[in-house]
Amino acid sequence: MPNATATVTTTAGTFELELYTETMPITAYNFIDLAKNGFYNGLHFHRVIPNFMNQFGCPHSRDPASRRAGTGGPAPGTTYTLPTGETITRNGDGSIPDEFRTPSCPKYSNEVGTLSMANTGAPNSGGSQFFINTAHNKFLDFFDRSTPSQHPVFGRVTSGMDVVNAINNAKTDRSDRPLTPIQVTSVVVHE
Repeated sequence: MPNATATVTTTAGTFELELYTETMPITAYNFIDLAKNGFYNGLHFHRVIPNFMNQFGCPHSRDPASRRAGTGGPAPGTTYTLPTGETITRNGDGSIPDEFRTPSCPKYSNEVGTLSMANTGAPNSGGSQFFINTAHNKFLDFFDRSTPSQHPVFGRVTSGMDVVNAINNAKTDRSDRPLTPIQVTSVVVHE
């Protein structure tokens, strides 16, 4: 079965994603479940750092001025089902199991244009937030031991990198929040 794709429409333009459903199913289907349920629609990019990454997916970012943006995730205890029939339950923080802790997890690097799971650094703390790398951030790879950061890649931008770069070059405040809010109006998954 080929990987799923998604069309992300923002107020800055549209970009397309390939989601690694075959090799990163827990993380990719978490994104797909949230997207299909409209979770991402209406949220804003809440952290944009030039030549590093664009972060998105916090439910508190529905209000682009929220000081809580970057601290939220899906509802605790919610579930989604993998194509294998396995049900994944989000923990008490709304987070999913760390897929990179399984021995068979592929070692995709945080290269330019890749989609990576954001987390707090604690085990099993990734929920709905992700980032798009705008530089090769290999120090964020879960298999790179130069820092404690462990961010698994679960997709990549296949078109619209010009839009991703335009978002990355937006003027920001001291908290790395775009001065002119950039909203995701829809995420449409194609399976």
